[in-house]
Amino acid sequence: MAGKTIHAAGGIVVRNGTRPRIAVVQRAKDELWVLPRGKLKRDESPIAGARREVTEETGHRVRVCEFLGAITYRARGRPKIVQFWRMQAEYNPSRDVMEDIVAVDWLPLSEAVRRLSYPLEKLFLLNVGRTTLRRTKHRSRRKPRKQVSKSKLRRGTKGRLHKFRMRRAAASGVRGRKHSAGAATRPRANMLQRVLGRLSQ
Repeated sequence: MAGKTIHAAGGIVVRNGTRPRIAVVQRAKDELWVLPRGKLKRDESPIAGARREVTEETGHRVRVCEFLGAITYRARGRPKIVQFWRMQAEYNPSRDVMEDIVAVDWLPLSEAVRRLSYPLEKLFLLNVGRTTLRRTKHRSRRKPRKQVSKSKLRRGTKGRLHKFRMRRAAASGVRGRKHSAGAATRPRANMLQRVLGRLSQ
């Protein structure tokens, strides 16, 4: 048991605003600044554990995006692997942070790197931070697709159908419903007059 690997997960958590900011948290037990992360529960998947730990430590609900990588080191004589995902945080917090966290700061990338206490986490954030911010900015620029109501779709379909009928009527020499009956009976009346004229001769 002494050599069993410890599995943990967390996130590079970005909150949008005038400038994107990255979350770093200060632990109560040693007052060190770290990326939001924590050990997985029994039978918990890494991505579920990462979302749970980040929400508990930052107080913000997050959307988990792509996997960014992992760091490994020894903790109390045991190997430890921490997996990280890029996460998009809601702007406002949704809950209080857990008791193990005494502070949460949202910082620009360079300041977040300087604030971290562990050199390994500094190096990891420095390597993935710029890519993380670029992807976040790119996705935030995308315009949401407009949702068209069913009533508008029905009105649009009726309008197109009406235009199609009008074009077809114009091509056949009939301009509209009001004149369709007269246009249809006029040739028959002319033919009947010609036949009666011949008979009266």
